[in-house]
Amino acid sequence: MRDVQLLKMGKETLVVASDNSGAIGLKKLDAVQVPYDIVGYYTFRVAAMECYSAGAIPEAVILQNFCGEDAWEGLVKGITRGLFELDVPDIPINGSTESNFSLVQSAVGLSVLGKRVSQVPLSATPFLKDTKVAVIGLPLVGNEVIELETEVAPLRLVKELSQLDDAVLLPVGSKGILYELNRLFSNRNFLKSDVTSVINLEKTSGPSTCFLIAFPAEVGLMVKELSGHYYHELIF
Repeated sequence: MRDVQLLKMGKETLVVASDNSGAIGLKKLDAVQVPYDIVGYYTFRVAAMECYSAGAIPEAVILQNFCGEDAWEGLVKGITRGLFELDVPDIPINGSTESNFSLVQSAVGLSVLGKRVSQVPLSATPFLKDTKVAVIGLPLVGNEVIELETEVAPLRLVKELSQLDDAVLLPVGSKGILYELNRLFSNRNFLKSDVTSVINLEKTSGPSTCFLIAFPAEVGLMVKELSGHYYHELIF
């Protein structure tokens, strides 16, 4: 279910979460024109969300930069913004830049290395009688991510909600909410017609601008209060 790699290191388990970005940046042929701090921030977001959703806390960031040497500072600025939002500003950022050849479009790869601190399930979990599911944030892609930034699920919410007992989080990627919903549970497979929602369940969520949270009904009020206007419950 998880897009992470687990590495056993003695009594500890390391989690490696990765994401990439292509044709987004300041090169002439980029499909989406945005500064490199935005590229760095949203690429980091995805990997950080996967890390927290897998029950880990970030320990290091590895950046692979194919945008050119001039882009490095902006990319790091965006990653640092994300680290401050998570209140972990001192985590080291390292990596490499392709400086021998110049690409015609921007490209970035990024990994977050984390230490697993909770026993959140890493495989599909059962859907129970009192299970509730909500989407936090909206699925956005391309220029929507900038234009509708106030609907992007904040990183701080990922961190806060991942610490709730019995809550299971799963970032939504390019295949949409319904796809991720059917990866979340071991005993249910949902058709589009099975789910009532004001959100497009099949739209790409780009750089994981939203995420799913499954939780028992008794913590529902807390999830709603923490999430505010980002909360969108799915009805089955």
